[in-house]
Amino acid sequence: MKKIMINGGNKLTGEVTISGAKNSAVALIPAAILADSPVTLEGVPDIQDVHSLIEILNQMNVKTDFDGSTLVIDPSEMVSIPMPSGKIKSLRASYYFMGALLTKFGQGVVGLPGGCFLGPRPIDQHLKGFRSLGATVENELGAMYLKTDESGLTASRIYFDVVSIGATINIMLAAVKAKGRTIIENAAREPEIIDVATLLNNMGAKIRGAGTDIIRIDGVEEMHGCRHTVIPDRIEAGTYLIMAAAAGKDVLVKNVIVEHIEGLIAKMDEMGVPMEIGEDSVRVFEPTGKLKGVSIKTLPYPGFATDLQQPFTPLLMMAEGNSTIVDTIYPKRVKHIPELNRMGAAAKVTSDTILIEGAFNLEGAQVEASDLRAGACLMIAGLIAEGETEITGVENILRGYSHIIEKMTALGADIRMEEVTVTE
Repeated sequence: MKKIMINGGNKLTGEVTISGAKNSAVALIPAAILADSPVTLEGVPDIQDVHSLIEILNQMNVKTDFDGSTLVIDPSEMVSIPMPSGKIKSLRASYYFMGALLTKFGQGVVGLPGGCFLGPRPIDQHLKGFRSLGATVENELGAMYLKTDESGLTASRIYFDVVSIGATINIMLAAVKAKGRTIIENAAREPEIIDVATLLNNMGAKIRGAGTDIIRIDGVEEMHGCRHTVIPDRIEAGTYLIMAAAAGKDVLVKNVIVEHIEGLIAKMDEMGVPMEIGEDSVRVFEPTGKLKGVSIKTLPYPGFATDLQQPFTPLLMMAEGNSTIVDTIYPKRVKHIPELNRMGAAAKVTSDTILIEGAFNLEGAQVEASDLRAGACLMIAGLIAEGETEITGVENILRGYSHIIEKMTALGADIRMEEVTVTE
C-alpha cells in the first residue's frame, strides 16, 4: 500500500508536458485487436489502467511491447478466452473488449466492469446496441456472455436513450465489420470518440460523423495494422491548469488541445485567473487579486467535464464568495467533499448540489482518495493547505495520472510517495 505526503505552501513554477489521453488509450488498446497485423500506438500514458489492459491482451495471446510511451500490439495469433474477472473488476474501460471480441470472434465473455465507484454506470445502452446488431447477450453470475449466429453481426439503426461515451465507442467497435451501414443516433461527441474513429479508419474501417451526434459506419471485411498517435489528455491538462491557478506563480502547461478544455478555461477566466493561451499550450500566472466564486454545471462535451469537477473544487474554496457545483453526469460524485471538510473547508451537499463557502484556509490532514479525480482534488488541496497532508487510496490516482509525483516535483511541489506496511 502507498500513501502520498504533501507539504503545502510551495509556489509552483516551470513547465509540464501533458501525456496521451487515458480515456482514449483504454479504448484504442481493445480496438487494436481488430487488426490482422501489428498496431503501433504512440503517446500512450504510462498508467496502471494501460498496464492492466496489456496484461489482459497477453492472456489472450496478443504480443505487446511497451516502452512507457509507444505500445506495439500484435493480435495476429490472438485467441478468444473468457476475460479474467480480477482485472475487469478494477478496470471500467475493459468493457470495450465486449464490442471488440464480438466483432473479431463472434463471441466473448466479459466480467462486469469496475473502476471508480461514482454511482450507477449502467451498461444497458451498450447491450441495447449489441442486440440491435443481432447479438445475443446473457448475464450469468456477473459475467456478460455475448454471441452472434454464423452470419455474424448485421448493421442497424441505433438510438441511444442517453448520451454515453462508453456505449458510443463499444457500438463503433462492434459495427465496423457488421454487414451494411450502421447509424448511431444521439452519439457522444467527446474528442476521445474522434480519436478511436481515426484509429479504426486508419485500420481500414469506414466511419463518418465521429464528433457529431450521428455516426455512420459501413461494415468492412478486413482491418490491418497502422501507426496512430494518442491525443493529449484533456483531463490531465485541466488538472495541471487548476493546480497552477491554485498554487502556481508561473506555470506553462504544454501539449494541450485548447478547444478540448474551453469550458474549464472559460470558468478560470471568469474567476480572474491570468492566462496566456498558445497554439498548443496554456501559461498560468499567479492571480494578482482575489479570485471570484462561480457556478459550475457539468455537461456532456463540449460542456464543463465531469472529470474536472472534483479537481476544480479546491480552487473554488480559495475564491471570495459562494460557489455551487451541479454534476449532471454523475450527481453522486461528491465523496471528495467530506475529505475537504476534514481539511477545514466549508462545503456541503444538498439535493445533489455542492455548496461551497469561499475564502477558507485549508489545513493539512489525513484524507483518502475514494476515486481517481477525488485523488487529484486532494492533491491540489494539499498544495494550498498549511502543513502536511497525507493521502491514502493512492492506487486510484496512479490509475489515471502518468508520473504525477515526478511532474509535480519538477514544478516545485514538496511531495513524496511512501510505502505503508500494513500490519494484520
